[in-house]
Amino acid sequence: MHNRVLLLAFLSFLFSTSGCISDTQSEEARILVQKTALRQIPNSQNQTASAMVLAPRPPMGWNSYNCYGAAVQSAEVKANTDYMSETLKQYGWEYIVVDYCWSYPHPPGSVQNNPPQFRLKKDNAPVPWLAMDEYGRLLPDMRKFPEAATGSGFKGLADYVHSKGLKFGIHVMRGIPRQAVWAKSPIKGTNGITAADIADTTSLCPWLNQMYGVDMSKPGAQEYYNSLADLYAEWGVDYIKMDDVDISEEYPYRASEVEAMENAIKQCGRPIVLSLSLNLKYENREHVANNSQLWRISKDFWDEWHLLKNQFALCAKWAHMSGPDSWPDADMMQLGWISRRGPSGDERQSRFTEDEQLTHMTLWSIAQSPLMMGGDMPDNSPYVERLLTNPEVIAVNQQAYDSREVSRLNNLVIWASRIPDSKDQYVAAFNLNDTPTEVSVEFAQLGVNPKCKVRDLWKLKDMGTYKKSISTLLPPHSSVLYRITPL
Repeated sequence: MHNRVLLLAFLSFLFSTSGCISDTQSEEARILVQKTALRQIPNSQNQTASAMVLAPRPPMGWNSYNCYGAAVQSAEVKANTDYMSETLKQYGWEYIVVDYCWSYPHPPGSVQNNPPQFRLKKDNAPVPWLAMDEYGRLLPDMRKFPEAATGSGFKGLADYVHSKGLKFGIHVMRGIPRQAVWAKSPIKGTNGITAADIADTTSLCPWLNQMYGVDMSKPGAQEYYNSLADLYAEWGVDYIKMDDVDISEEYPYRASEVEAMENAIKQCGRPIVLSLSLNLKYENREHVANNSQLWRISKDFWDEWHLLKNQFALCAKWAHMSGPDSWPDADMMQLGWISRRGPSGDERQSRFTEDEQLTHMTLWSIAQSPLMMGGDMPDNSPYVERLLTNPEVIAVNQQAYDSREVSRLNNLVIWASRIPDSKDQYVAAFNLNDTPTEVSVEFAQLGVNPKCKVRDLWKLKDMGTYKKSISTLLPPHSSVLYRITPL
């Protein structure tokens, strides 16, 4: 407790004095000061600082979407849980996340993604009927998740994940089920308010027709979101991915419902990480940083080189927002077996070459994006497993700060980040060209001494001492990741 008081006093002093830097200092700058302060406090207080936030480091885990789309089943979640527990947990991997449409009653063998509801002609009832309780809250489909047959929702599956020393997460769509509006389901914690009273029937997701938005100006609206968070807390949920809060320049950012979910989590009595999806607009960066722990910075990312190449500019744009409880998310990792049950193309091993997979993991690591594995992990190749279990590369993602793009010229990109309590820096060099190209890291660009020791983190090998720079010939679409130690 004494350390906590000292830390709060230190941060309070730092934030108050930072306001003197400039009368016009923006809220964005103050957020950055706060994140940097949390990164740079003494080691003895790091644990105390981490306890104050839900995601002190970029979350690491597995998400079911890339390999199983909307049709993942309990047995597949458990198989990936077992793999993570046995192979990855020791390296810091911890979240198991069930992605969307877990309440949808897929027929046996169905691989339908973005599964729609239809309306019956006679009474406009939505079909198929999603699993839902009397308060308009969706429940897991019992055919896909047999544990839900006891009436305890996802608690049985969450208990299984927790028994392996891991954390459990779910995907939710923004809003309230359209079928709850049709049924006039009562809102828990209110006196006679129904789903029809709080729904905004003009607020529609363009790619999944199961939900309406919630009009947060209506009585009962916050109570509805509170009831969701309370239910998820009862289940043992540790992580919520909230979808349909943004998508494009033409689509309004759903700020009020983001705030509603964040406030609901705060009152539910359980620490739950909140992830926002998808393609969040940069102009809303302060709001998303203040109301979530991570947020998607792009549309869905798949195993195509041009999409990976595009992520470089997005990661560079958002990098300054990185810090405890605030992680720009470059999307799930397209490694291993994907699209086993949809949602994009046929079942396949990632189309990325090994060099492109290396670049994928290197960029996500140096940019400190959350690491959410998308492939079906029990069938990981030895190469993919090595990418996920290199402790020195994972340290780049988990332990650095001030991640930034240093230079970009002729499709040659240099990134760097700093290491707490050290003058060393992590440095990544990328060749985005289609031909082999020499890439040079100039030590002067990093602001370090002209003589440095260099360690190759992927090879786990000391490279020796270099003066002024280190150069390497990189294959097309490949990369290298160093630790630079000034002498």
